[in-house]
Amino acid sequence: MDFHADAVRPLFPALNQPITGTTYPVFFDNPAGTQVPTGVIQAVTDYYTHMNANSGGVFATSRHSDAMVRATREKVADFLNAPSPDEIVFGPNMTTLNFSLSRALAKTLKPGDEIVLTRMDHDANVAPWLRIAEDYGLVVRWVDIVEHDCTLDMDSLEAALTDKTRVVATVHTSNAVGTINPVAQIAQMAHAAGAYYVVDAVQSAPHVPLDVQAIGCDFLLCSAYKFYGPHIGVLWGRYDLLSDLPAYKVRPSHDEAPFRWETGTPSFETIAGVGAAVDYLAGIGEEYGAAFQRAYPGFSGRRLALQTGMTALQAYEQGLVSQLITLLQNTPGVRIYGITDPARYHDRVPTVVFTHASQTPEAIATHLAGQHIYVWNGNYYAMEIMERLGHGAHGMVRVGLAHYNTPAEIARLEAALQGL
Repeated sequence: MDFHADAVRPLFPALNQPITGTTYPVFFDNPAGTQVPTGVIQAVTDYYTHMNANSGGVFATSRHSDAMVRATREKVADFLNAPSPDEIVFGPNMTTLNFSLSRALAKTLKPGDEIVLTRMDHDANVAPWLRIAEDYGLVVRWVDIVEHDCTLDMDSLEAALTDKTRVVATVHTSNAVGTINPVAQIAQMAHAAGAYYVVDAVQSAPHVPLDVQAIGCDFLLCSAYKFYGPHIGVLWGRYDLLSDLPAYKVRPSHDEAPFRWETGTPSFETIAGVGAAVDYLAGIGEEYGAAFQRAYPGFSGRRLALQTGMTALQAYEQGLVSQLITLLQNTPGVRIYGITDPARYHDRVPTVVFTHASQTPEAIATHLAGQHIYVWNGNYYAMEIMERLGHGAHGMVRVGLAHYNTPAEIARLEAALQGL
């Protein structure tokens, strides 16, 4: 049985709130944050109703809260195929977690050590490294992109690696052009150079199965609000590194991983929501993932459900992005940036950016907003790639699909673009 959005749209309240009469909003702003199913909303409410307390108490609500956090770490560990739930760190957002990680790693580096960054990344995986380079006298080497299809230039990456490379930081999937990078290959290259490998998986988490063991990275970061959960960030790291690196923490807090990385009182209510988001995705696998089970030998239970569920969503979204790219190619004045070859749609997620020959990105986004179609314009913090492609001033229009979007919504976009 194939997945279709109609099966889950009733579970998302925001999708079913009419703007006026029978006009419903179209959420194509998903790369900046997805909508949430009722299970997530209920989990947040249940936390406040039944377990609202700080950690470490001997009384019932505190114990219930601690048990919920532990259970959620186990769920996220399955989502990422992490070896241990003690490798899952929660924080305010991916950016804050990455600044904490970069500061800790900086304490192990010396002047002249090198960091490799890419022109494709969101600034959350650029600025933290630039800051420690400035503070500690480190050298930054840049990896370029291949302009015609907006893929990572692997020859440029090879050239950037030296015997002084200590950190390689790349995005898994571009939040602008949608490219999926060969992260397992990059991990091998980084380790061969003697470097840590840090992966920004914020944009891949909603669209592709994640497996930190298969990737072979040392750290991976993502954001729950990009995969149908609440506003909270997640850091996965190898347990030995999370245990040994000089994390910045207050003295009374636990000094073992993962607690030593969680500064202050966590957002327990949103952690509860993360657990519900993972449950939702596992439910997709239980319902629609049977056809993909043979692809994942050795997986079972919730981990298998999550892997097959994400694969089912990926297959559905490839059909959507095919429809989207076709309509944009047939729209006069539009230029798409990124992979447009149907044979290579497995190398991208359904996030598409474009420019128009006679309309600014802001004008197009404003026009679409007037018809209750929500898209982003600008650079979406992907400053490097926008500058590299010559659109640093105004950015581009970004249409980001999710599994709850439908062909009918893409048809609405097509009609709206014809009215430009």
